[in-house]
Amino acid sequence: MISNLRYWFLVVLIVLVYIAGSIVTLFENDSAQFAVMAMRMVNENDFINLFKGPNEYLDKPHMHYWLAALSYKIFGIHDWAYRIPGILATLLGAYSCYGLGKLLYNVDTGKLAALVFMSAQTIVLGAIDVRTDAVLTGFTIFAIWQLTAYIEKGNLMAILLGGFGAGMAFSTKGQIALVVIGLPILCHLAYTRKWHRFLSWKVLLALVIFGLTIAPMLYAYYLQFDLHPEKVIRGRGNRSGIFFIFWEQSFERMSGEGIGKNSSDYFFFFHTFLWVFLPWTLMALAAYWSKAKAFLKVRFAYKPGHEFLTLGGITLVFVLISFAQFKLPHYLNVTIPLFSVLTASFAYDVHRSDKNRMTKFLLGGQYFILSVVFVASALICFFVFKFDGLLIPILLSVAGLVIVYFALKRETYYEKLITVSVCASVLLNAVLNLHFYPNLLNYQGGSNMSELISEHTISVDKIYKIGDDHTWALDFYNKFPVQISSLDELKNKEDVWVYVNDAELETIRQSPLDWDRQLTVNQFRITRLQGKFLNPSTRNQVVRKMHLVHLKHK
Repeated sequence: MISNLRYWFLVVLIVLVYIAGSIVTLFENDSAQFAVMAMRMVNENDFINLFKGPNEYLDKPHMHYWLAALSYKIFGIHDWAYRIPGILATLLGAYSCYGLGKLLYNVDTGKLAALVFMSAQTIVLGAIDVRTDAVLTGFTIFAIWQLTAYIEKGNLMAILLGGFGAGMAFSTKGQIALVVIGLPILCHLAYTRKWHRFLSWKVLLALVIFGLTIAPMLYAYYLQFDLHPEKVIRGRGNRSGIFFIFWEQSFERMSGEGIGKNSSDYFFFFHTFLWVFLPWTLMALAAYWSKAKAFLKVRFAYKPGHEFLTLGGITLVFVLISFAQFKLPHYLNVTIPLFSVLTASFAYDVHRSDKNRMTKFLLGGQYFILSVVFVASALICFFVFKFDGLLIPILLSVAGLVIVYFALKRETYYEKLITVSVCASVLLNAVLNLHFYPNLLNYQGGSNMSELISEHTISVDKIYKIGDDHTWALDFYNKFPVQISSLDELKNKEDVWVYVNDAELETIRQSPLDWDRQLTVNQFRITRLQGKFLNPSTRNQVVRKMHLVHLKHK
């Protein structure tokens, strides 16, 4: 294993990247949307009813929003405060990877698993673009670790903590949490044949803890929906929140009913995995193949010192979510802890077995990934968004020199393998968090308009919109939601502002309304990047405008 000094140096670098990302402006749609939903809880002192804009929100349970609202209560309504629960859950996930790796293998594997998890691209991104998956991932792997510890040791506290972790995960995103926890645990039980562990009174206590943990969420669903069968949610009345979260939710996502379909590609998550687990993708694929081949060779016969939890859990979860008709890349986040432990065990086994040829091959792959990162970083810094100022270039240059030093330093292949991989992640995400995202967010209309509103001391309670577009970033940074109106209603209002896109501005122009002041900002859907936007010479072809106009009567 690498030295403790090197290990903690790499951990600190990753944490610094997290901190740099925590002060970046919130991204639309999901991060800003969820931040606004939690903000509404605090502003209205209503922690029971969940709303997405004007509509009641059934899709996901309350825990993520409660945690964000608690952070607001402690620190105030800030973008970095919204991110704190997600980052803490990510650190819990890293510690749980350590615990599970140590339990199934050894301390060195556990330490490496935590490092792999923290530096995986989708996890770093998930700590910045915080959605429900950050909290979900942290508590699912925590529950898996504790339940596995109970299976191995029969410890009461372990299964009670496992029940609590499962309850927190379920209260964050529903049934998928129990699936992601249950499948790896079933694989472990089937392989070790320790079914007797669950024929115990301790399991009943764990179920009680699970029930108590999810009770607040169920009660909130009951108050908002079950007591009000007259409410119509997505075209249906008589909706039970409790029945939805226990039964309907995952079936709707699998079939696409209610939330819609966005992909029938059964290989979506396979090719998506190629980037979400960078810089460890090549090692993960090698680890999966090596482990699968070993189990097939012995026909899955039990051998002490081996585990089927990671391989089996990854396989079953992958197959299951691949049949869903609604897919997004961050749905893979819950599998990353299992991949991290699997990859760490493979890397450590290669090192321990002195397989220098394999280590050199893997190192060559990591050098290739590092070279791609250097090229991508150069393109971002000197082509996509050119540097403005000296601080960021100096910091990134220092980071580049540190990486070159470690790449050229004479040490074992294993030390280089781990160091180069983590440095590739740190460099890429330092460039993203310190340079790319801040420049990219200059094209997010809502957050930029909020700055102009503050500069011109415009009352946020006098801002309206007439279209159906959501205004999450503007709502959050104004700390007050944009009010919905219509052209007819605006005719009777005085001294108000209207937030509109180009088409809506033309509608106002053709109406009896007129305006005497206008503020304009650039607008681009920053989470849906495309080549024309990244190319400065064609960027203006895809960038739209958003306007804030002060109305006067003709």
